[in-house]
Order: sequence, then C-alpha cells, then structure tokens
Amino acid sequence: MAKATKKQALGRGLSALLQDPANEIKSSQDKNADKVIGNIVELNLNAIEVNPFQPRTKFNDETLRELASSIKELGVIQPITVRKIAFNKYQLVSGERRFRASKLIGLETIPSYIRIANDQESLEMALVENIQRQDLDPIEIALSYQRLINEINLTQEQMSERVGKKRSTIANYLRLLKLDPIIQTGMRDGFITMGHGRAIINIENHIAQLEIYEKILTHKLSVRETETAVRNYRETKDISVPEKEETPKYIKKGIKEISEYFGHKIDVKVSKNGKGKITIPFHSEEDFNRIKKLVQRAK
Repeated sequence: MAKATKKQALGRGLSALLQDPANEIKSSQDKNADKVIGNIVELNLNAIEVNPFQPRTKFNDETLRELASSIKELGVIQPITVRKIAFNKYQLVSGERRFRASKLIGLETIPSYIRIANDQESLEMALVENIQRQDLDPIEIALSYQRLINEINLTQEQMSERVGKKRSTIANYLRLLKLDPIIQTGMRDGFITMGHGRAIINIENHIAQLEIYEKILTHKLSVRETETAVRNYRETKDISVPEKEETPKYIKKGIKEISEYFGHKIDVKVSKNGKGKITIPFHSEEDFNRIKKLVQRAK
C-alpha cells in the first residue's frame, strides 16, 4: 500500500506549477513547457473533462468496480493521457475507465501524461489508441474507422499503418455499417457475432436482412448455418433455415459421460452416414497433460 501512495505522489510539484496563472502553458514553446508536456503530473480529477471523441459508449459496471478495487489497493499503475485545453482545464485523450474508476472510489487526483493537441489531433489520438487497446465491440470499431475517414481524412491504407491492421480487416469492419441499425444494435449487445454480421451483409435489402436476423435469434443459427441461409436467399429469394440434424440418443448420453470423465464439455459432430468426430478442448499445457494421462489410463 505504501508503494501505491508513493506512486500517487509523483508529479505533485509539477501540478502546483500548472495551477499558477503566472506559468500558463499554451504551447510547447512556452516557459516550463518541457517540465510538463510528456511528463507524469498529478492532476485534480475535477479539472479533467471526458473526451467527446471517445469511441467507447458503454462501460461495464462490474469490470469498472473491479478496476476501482484494484486502484484502491495498488493505485493508478498506468497514467491517463490528457490534453490541455485552458488554464487548469484538461480533456481526456485515453484512459476513461481509469478516470471513472478513480472517481468511483473518491480519489482527488490522478497521474496524467499531458499533451497539447488541437481537436483533430485529439480525435485521432483517441480513436487510434482506443482501437488498439480497448475491447470495443465490432460496431464501435467500425464507427471509429469511419470517423478517421470522414473527420481526419485518412485513407484505408493510412489507417492500416496507424492502427497496425490489414487493409482487408478494416474494410470488413466498415462493411458492417451497411447492416440495418437493429442488427448493428444486436451485434453491440452480443446477440450475434461479427461472423453473423459479415454473412448478413451480403444481402443489400434491409427487410431481408432483418428476416434472417430474426431466424438467427429464433433458431440459434451458427455462423455457418447463417451463411447457408444467406446463400439460399441470394439464389432463390427464399429465406429458409437449414435443417438441424437430430443428434442420436446414444451420442447425447455418451457426450455427458465423456465430458464428466475429461472434466470438459466435449464437442461431437456426426454426419448422416453415422461417422463423426469428437473434440476435447484444453486450456493450458498442464490441462493437456492431465487429459493425456486420462487417455493413457483408459487404455
């Protein structure tokens, strides 16, 4: 706990410098700018406003509380990044979860990297950093890419270099924005995956998109089954659901017994001719060796 307190105390001298009107810093050329810009400074949380360019719109309350608990115990290990917008006034560039969690436990200050950036630079920094480091849902990522195109005038090739993603990957995300808004919401809420969305996007008609989306939810279609349904629609204009093969009773019973033996839920696939495949998952080298011993024991 003493280490955390020491860490939180870093930059308090610089913080006092920033709160002196006589030392107002507006650019990297101003006096004392080199002491502040790019350094870790303890800033008052009340002097920081959230970033209107933040691509993340949802914050999980449970994980936020977990982060707050960690900060309470260890302090803010990784400083947030802010940009100076006025005297003793700052705007978040990245680190909103740390910022929110710190306010949640009543901290007064937070260690911060200070940048001096205009709105366009701040937008680009926020979007690029969040795409790279945050667990955004596919639509949030797609919207971030779209904003980089529309507001920063980046090409897909330039974005590929900035965010370290293949151009084809960026194009696949951007195509998701052609989905009906209801389907986009379903993806953001976790009802369907990006794989489902990439299959549906091959249909331009939004009414047909929604019909297939409803079939996915009703029949719990896999991505592969969705691709088949989309292919059938494009060929016949008929939205039909692939028939699910009924799993034989002997397999249903066997799955339970084998799963209990190996301590994992196994996957069994069987074809119409009776041939099939059993998949046993493992989560680590230790887990693999445990399963191997069980197999050897069964010989």
